[in-house]
Amino acid sequence: MPTEQHEVLAPAPVERETAASLAPLSLAALAVAGCSSGSGGGSSGGSTGGGGAPPPSPAEVQASRFLSQAAIGYSHADITSVATSGIDAWLTAQFAMVRPQRFWDFLVTNGYADPANINTQNGFDAMVWSQLMGSSDVLRQRVGLALLDQWVVGIDGITGSWKPFTMAAYLDVLWDNAFGNYRDLMEGVSTSVAMGLFLTFLGNVKANPVTGSIPDENYARELMQLFTIGLYELNTDGSQILSGGAPIPTYAQADVSQGARVWTGYTYASTDNTTPDRLRLPMVINAARHETGATTFLNINIPAGTTGENARKIALDGLFNHPNVPPFVSKQLIQHLVTSNPSPAYVSRVAAAFADNGRAVRGDMQAVIHAVLTDVEARDDSQVASTQFGKLREPVTRLVQWGRAFKVTSPTNLWPFGNTTSTASRIGESPGRAPSVFNWFRPGYVPPGTAIESNGHVAPEFQITNEPSLIAYVNYLHTLIVNGAGEAQPDYSALTALAADSQSLLDELNLVLAANQVSAATVARMKTALDSIAADTAAGLNNRIRAALVLVMAAPEYLVLR
Repeated sequence: MPTEQHEVLAPAPVERETAASLAPLSLAALAVAGCSSGSGGGSSGGSTGGGGAPPPSPAEVQASRFLSQAAIGYSHADITSVATSGIDAWLTAQFAMVRPQRFWDFLVTNGYADPANINTQNGFDAMVWSQLMGSSDVLRQRVGLALLDQWVVGIDGITGSWKPFTMAAYLDVLWDNAFGNYRDLMEGVSTSVAMGLFLTFLGNVKANPVTGSIPDENYARELMQLFTIGLYELNTDGSQILSGGAPIPTYAQADVSQGARVWTGYTYASTDNTTPDRLRLPMVINAARHETGATTFLNINIPAGTTGENARKIALDGLFNHPNVPPFVSKQLIQHLVTSNPSPAYVSRVAAAFADNGRAVRGDMQAVIHAVLTDVEARDDSQVASTQFGKLREPVTRLVQWGRAFKVTSPTNLWPFGNTTSTASRIGESPGRAPSVFNWFRPGYVPPGTAIESNGHVAPEFQITNEPSLIAYVNYLHTLIVNGAGEAQPDYSALTALAADSQSLLDELNLVLAANQVSAATVARMKTALDSIAADTAAGLNNRIRAALVLVMAAPEYLVLR
């Protein structure tokens, strides 16, 4: 399908209806052929209010929509919990939840610290999937993944040994600080061995006037460009400040060169590489290799003779207090969780929470996350019908949502989903395996030649979405739905009682997976397909369930989150 037909922000409802109607027609045959046992006939199914399960309540629909933005995945029980207790109570409980297990501890507990693994990636993918699929702190998992999409480190870009442990220590920094303060996150990342390796400032040395060598500038540049202030000066609502009609750059090459002096002298805290333990320790600074001359960038002044630790503090404090940080960070969190094109007012309200949590604290992530998820624009149910609101679901979140909704477990902690980066046979994205510091997709990506472009909008996740990747996604999804992944098996028992009534089955999946956003017309087409699968045997019921799952999770009305 052309990407225009999946457009997140189509200019007119007719475009959205075209997109919504195509997938069921083209995928019904695939789902039926792939899941059917070959028996003909089939039950006539049911209809909403016709003796099947009662339709979901408005509170359940609202709860599912909220969870689709806030949680890495959820089940019907989670929907009931939010509908009963309310959003604020759920957020409070999630913020208070202690992490059940850290990434590092998973590797140690499951034996990956054995010296035989020193030069392998063994355990890495299992470690990541175990958290995303199995950990109970679903809000932290969702926010942690969003932070990883911004503060990017990918295991394949890391040099040295014990790579899974290097990544585990880094992911723990992101996840541990997801509900903390953004300034602490900046500190943790800036002293992380993983970031030091990925952006090549571990081993960075001061300039040598004899040889003409200069400090590595990678981290100094990306710390500004990608992690804190961005390329151009911003208003508090995220819009660019203009001068003579042109945006104003936030920094120049001179700022990069001066800033790079701060990140010299960084090295491992220990020389012992027989175990992975040193990778968990913050980097230290070799004073002999650190630049101690006066440094000035972005109006941040570091006097001559300042120690490396103090230079870092001055630099990070200066960046943290830059006026761009609240709108820059806030807009990206909104894009990851709620909508690709938030209104300026939405960005401004969240940025205000970043700048001051109401208690004169800047960078309080709980206040920022609460503002993102409870904002009037996020919670407005009329947005479901809007062609100007929403985002394409990130492939990883689709996969995890299926696993969470149907209680996928891995009894021996193998979590054998592995590397899912293939665009030919997997989902084209795998957590912790981004190909560069620019992530899988850029926050400002615009699909060329589309209505999105002509409307002046962005659609970040479309950077990894095309015809082959969609086909691969559906094929891989079908395989998982039918067979699971090794020992990681789904539990469809809750759907068995509904499967004889295809309408009830689709209503349940529409609520749990799509927040009831798959239209009645699309559901009717799906029902016609499902009714061709006999449901008078256990095998037939299972085939109908699997086909329904494929149809719902391949529908554009599911793929586009509103």
